[in-house]
Amino acid sequence: MQNVQIFGLKSSQATRAAERFFKERRTPIQYVDLKQKPMAPGEIKRFIDRFGLNGLLDPSSKPYIDGGLQYMKLSEAELLGRIERDPGLLRLPLVRGANRLSIGRDEESWKAMAAAPANK
Repeated sequence: MQNVQIFGLKSSQATRAAERFFKERRTPIQYVDLKQKPMAPGEIKRFIDRFGLNGLLDPSSKPYIDGGLQYMKLSEAELLGRIERDPGLLRLPLVRGANRLSIGRDEESWKAMAAAPANK
């Protein structure tokens, strides 16, 4: 069985749903609380390469709206700095497993990750 890595926040309902989803299927998970430990640059680059930086942002989140990001033009470096300081800007959870990545609540991707063999 493939190990799955979940990046999220304990306060995020979608993150808790991902944890519950994989635990119910007895899939080993590694949970990374983004409040405690920001994502490594290489790890976040993997998600940015797949979804784009704007695809990772949650424009309906309170930090996004309160920060006025919908009205600002920020460079990628500035956005990454803001994400590191406030991971609530992200569409959580970010999940990685078996060469697959998903953002937000994506049970179809999670099913594929849970079913993947653990040969890598």
